[in-house]
Amino acid sequence: MSAGLPPQSPESYVQRRRELGARVSGPALLFSGLPRPQNYPANVYPFRPSSHFLYLTGCWIENAAVLVDGQRDVLFMPPEDPDDVVWHGPSPGWADIQRATGVSEIRDIAELDAAIDAAATATLPAVDATTRFAQGRMLDRAWAEPGVTVELDERDASLADAIIALRTIHDDAALTMMRVAAEATVEAHRAGMAATRPGLRESDVRAAMERPLLARDMVTAYPSIVTVHGEILHSRGYDNPIAAGDLLLADVGASNRGWAGDVTRTWPVSGRFSPTQRTLYELVLAAQLAAIEAVAPGARYRDLHLAAARVIARGLVDEGILRGEVDGLVERGAHALFFVHGLGHLIGLDVHDMEDLGDRAGYAPGRQRSTQFGLSFLRLDRDLQPGMAVTIEPGFYQIPALLAPGSAQTKAFDDDGSLDRDALAKFADVRGIRIEDDVLVTAEGPEVLTAALEKQPDDIEALVGSR
Repeated sequence: MSAGLPPQSPESYVQRRRELGARVSGPALLFSGLPRPQNYPANVYPFRPSSHFLYLTGCWIENAAVLVDGQRDVLFMPPEDPDDVVWHGPSPGWADIQRATGVSEIRDIAELDAAIDAAATATLPAVDATTRFAQGRMLDRAWAEPGVTVELDERDASLADAIIALRTIHDDAALTMMRVAAEATVEAHRAGMAATRPGLRESDVRAAMERPLLARDMVTAYPSIVTVHGEILHSRGYDNPIAAGDLLLADVGASNRGWAGDVTRTWPVSGRFSPTQRTLYELVLAAQLAAIEAVAPGARYRDLHLAAARVIARGLVDEGILRGEVDGLVERGAHALFFVHGLGHLIGLDVHDMEDLGDRAGYAPGRQRSTQFGLSFLRLDRDLQPGMAVTIEPGFYQIPALLAPGSAQTKAFDDDGSLDRDALAKFADVRGIRIEDDVLVTAEGPEVLTAALEKQPDDIEALVGSR
């Protein structure tokens, strides 16, 4: 993504900064971040600004910072480098950027240190160490030292809470960007299904999926997962051949100037689910639909997760894989032998929105992660509000490390007969299934932003290999 003017009206960024200024008691400083070399200084990783900075300015600028102080804000950024113009061409001038962002003024980043009162200024630690150390030294934060765990003091914690409150509820400008990201994500998945046929490799399907994004001048919001090994939750390889009888799991999302889409679909490489594959696919789909139906203002996201878990557990009891009473099995975490992760997460400028702030963003005040197997990986435990966007993504996986006889997770269920391995063996052709959509909470209930993408098994089959 090249530097350029913000994609939306200056009024949207001004409004966000004014709301932030009203929520904090003093000046707040958000950094864009620094480029990071891959192997030598001139060969850097693609630059991605801090989402907090991007939210307030829309600017894709390296080594910049925005100071918000009540009704006044200042963008600090580097002046244009004459040598850079030679190699990369001209970039927007300061006057253009000031008009496009609506900031009060723009100043040289070299003036930042002298322009702020470190003791009075709140900030948030950057994710990358280079930027974090630089800002920590400038603002006299203890976390400037390598290896120090970041602890927010009162002023920074107040800023974090203000940012969370703003970014959790998406404004119209944000939703416009997210809808385009969702549209592009749907196109990518359809392209992947259409390109799938036995004899290709995972990389062929990945290329087919990412090509429509590149054609839109977009990138992926996260490294794509395209694999026949759906039991590897965060698979990063693409070198496996795909064959008839395999299920292909694709978790791919578009990034629209930073705003993320995040969708998973699972489809049969041959274009036809086997009976066992269809049974478990329909079970995961039923769990997803039940969770989506429960999306409403005031609903607790943890309860949505448990609703999906009960559907999974009920289906596994019906198939004889689990034995026992459904609520009791879920309470003990038996479903998590096959649905180990949480139901989903916030989504926005980050695909896991604001997880740089940890559970402070994902968990409501007073709530903490459970230590129980089956709930400990839940990323979100807030009550839903209109304007929030979340993913809903239950799954079924046969993960060898979890299901190995004698493993810490399965021992109790093996010992009391709750897990029937003979029944499970009938489903050996199912490694992993996940179905994921992006869902906006509205006053009327759920709006599935990615609803255009097929997920009923017959519709999926009709798309596979159609190119």
